[in-house]
Amino acid sequence: MTSSYIQSLLGQGENSAVEFKSDAVRPESLAKEIVAFSNTNGGEILIGVEDDGFISGVVEKDEEWVSNVVRNNVIPAVNASIEKVRYQDKDILYLHIPKGKDKPYQTNQNQFFIRVGSTNRVATQQELLRLFQDSGMFHFDLTGVERTAETLLNKTKVDQYFERFGLRFDAEAPDQQKTLLQNADILRDDGRLTVAGALCFAINPARYLPQSTISFAHFLGNEITEALVDRQVITGTLDMMIDAAFAVLKNNLLQPSNIVETKRIDGVLYSDKVFRELITNACAHRDYSISGSGIRIFLFDNRIEFRSPGRLPNTLNLDKIRLGGSYARNPVIVSYLQYMGYIDKLGRGLPLVIREARERHKSVDFAEIGEEFVVTLER
Repeated sequence: MTSSYIQSLLGQGENSAVEFKSDAVRPESLAKEIVAFSNTNGGEILIGVEDDGFISGVVEKDEEWVSNVVRNNVIPAVNASIEKVRYQDKDILYLHIPKGKDKPYQTNQNQFFIRVGSTNRVATQQELLRLFQDSGMFHFDLTGVERTAETLLNKTKVDQYFERFGLRFDAEAPDQQKTLLQNADILRDDGRLTVAGALCFAINPARYLPQSTISFAHFLGNEITEALVDRQVITGTLDMMIDAAFAVLKNNLLQPSNIVETKRIDGVLYSDKVFRELITNACAHRDYSISGSGIRIFLFDNRIEFRSPGRLPNTLNLDKIRLGGSYARNPVIVSYLQYMGYIDKLGRGLPLVIREARERHKSVDFAEIGEEFVVTLER
């Protein structure tokens, strides 16, 4: 750890990834900071620095004291890096807290914290639910949807789904039909449809899950403030939305063309499988527990953006997904879409997009912006 790096942290001040603590910090206070960083996106803590950035140094605290807090006051223990640094003739303890792999983390006083800006706060029930979802201990697509029941299912779609397994759903007795629906995780024991069941088989999923939409916008220019050429909100079951969003995007893409030996040859920006992959990926892996927003597709003159609610789950990061790393936030939805022929679960989708963009000398960018995962294709 260099003095110049410490200086850069001090220059930033406290923010979503940096925290200052004095030498008088108590174990429970430090544990809150470690838990909050671990439950969010990781961060760095400087002990021996006051809130205003003044270097007060450490006298009583050392690496062993911090290690004891990490081991005894945080559940589960985190893999923090701890180092004593000499800066401006004073000792500072530097802690690097990685983004947690075993969320949710809590203090030994059973408190769950997350980092919001430069402060920590107790996780709400919805935020805690997402932490459990990220850990793989809980899957939101298996939860029940309020005000739903078996009668809301599109029985034709259900029949077609079970036909893939050699079953005649429509020929079964009502009690056997209910058992099949429960075993397939379409219906819960309490009679409600699961989130996955509603999204794939309900007559009108958006009525009960208003976040389950795809918004498309075509802008005349390169900024979101430009005039709109087209705007649509797409609803329906996931397979219907994937097909509809693909058709809308294709209709709005002006394909270049060339004259070759008196024949007009349409140019191809990207193959259809690239667009279908990115739309399907958004529908399969978005965070459906985020109720305030849906999937968004923005078409600009110079790029196409695919915006999906929810940051990358569990241990995934931007580097891993480029190499085909995958994690099913919604394993039931993924299974349904696999059997419907929309995905293969082999993690080949995004590497395919990258390879094709490279072959066409175009750039593709992956980013986490706020609570969205964004894929940007250069036009």
